[in-house]
Amino acid sequence: MVEEFNLKNLKEKYSILQNKYDLPSFEEMNNEFQIEKIAEFETDLILKEARKYIIDKLFGYLRVLESIITPSNAPMFVFAMAKALGIEERQRVIELYKKISKLEVEIIRLDLEYSEQKEADAIKKYYLFWKELKKEFIEIMEIINKNWDNKVEENGKGYFG
Repeated sequence: MVEEFNLKNLKEKYSILQNKYDLPSFEEMNNEFQIEKIAEFETDLILKEARKYIIDKLFGYLRVLESIITPSNAPMFVFAMAKALGIEERQRVIELYKKISKLEVEIIRLDLEYSEQKEADAIKKYYLFWKELKKEFIEIMEIINKNWDNKVEENGKGYFG
């Protein structure tokens, strides 16, 4: 009989890996990275798949930061976000960008040679990294929100193609 791979099964298998490698709980990982989606398909590489969800989220935010730093082809709202940042905040954005982009090199290496232990180590590292990054992102978004009306309307000009 073929074992059905579902959410309950995923949680059980993740729990074993969690205990073995001292990983964050399934609930914590799911709340942050929606790893329950792994249950939609059968896999023996649960940690690799979980790491991919973490990376997808991190790289999504990397693209946002990239657009703020160099908004040349970005949507208009990104220009407004960039204008809402002062010099100090722009530097914070650049530093965040550097931190996340540095992970890309690690990830390429990890993808080239699979190791369950290395995947577990990466998950722990990236989970902690995400928690810190999230705090910084929230602070930057609060600054953008606070300065939005002031900076966006400051010169009274806009581009409407």
